[in-house]
Amino acid sequence: MSTSPASPHKGPDLHAGNLSGRLNWLRAGVLGANDGIVSVAALVVGVAAATSDINAILIATVASIIAGAVSMGLGEYVSVSSQRDTERALVRKERWELENLPEEELEELTQLYEAKGLTRGTAEQVAKELTAHDALAAHLETELRMSEEDESNPWVAAGASALAFTIGAALPLLAVLLAPAAWRIPAVVVGVLIALTITGWISAHLGGASRIKAILRVVFGGGAGLLVTYLIGALMGTNIA
Repeated sequence: MSTSPASPHKGPDLHAGNLSGRLNWLRAGVLGANDGIVSVAALVVGVAAATSDINAILIATVASIIAGAVSMGLGEYVSVSSQRDTERALVRKERWELENLPEEELEELTQLYEAKGLTRGTAEQVAKELTAHDALAAHLETELRMSEEDESNPWVAAGASALAFTIGAALPLLAVLLAPAAWRIPAVVVGVLIALTITGWISAHLGGASRIKAILRVVFGGGAGLLVTYLIGALMGTNIA
């Protein structure tokens, strides 16, 4: 009995219907959480290095979380809205061409299938059958790699991005609140590095990429950000004192 070759990755099958679209949302959530972890933790470490005043640290942290979540949400809303407008314009264009230039569109679809390796006769037959079934869907999928059902929702994207950022940013906030004054910075650093390890693993798992490389990228990048802000905060704190 023959068996198919083992996949080099253990991650989800990206070719399974709408799973790829769902994984895009999951990746966006992981990236949003990662951004919340690093940016807010960097600010916490910088402020904590400059002052031990818990009120000042908390005010800066909460303000950073609110500003970051709003910024992430608005940025995602604008980006996805622009993408949706472009998608709708392409659909309107294809629909107009099919209504006004049916023969040209049929020939275009035939040539696209020829370019995929089909013979002229087979390409013509496939193009005719798909056009008879759903001409618009055939052109959107073959020519533009999209479908009407895949239209993005900017409100969902904005909410998911803002929520992911807030969840990620909650980690350094909790570390500041729960750790004793002398252990605030170490607690934030250790917690952030652990969290970045987890998000790096998740992002690699979803994309079927190397776990080690992904973890090293986010851990070293986040660690560098924490170090820079700590040094700046310590320097400013010394100068102020």
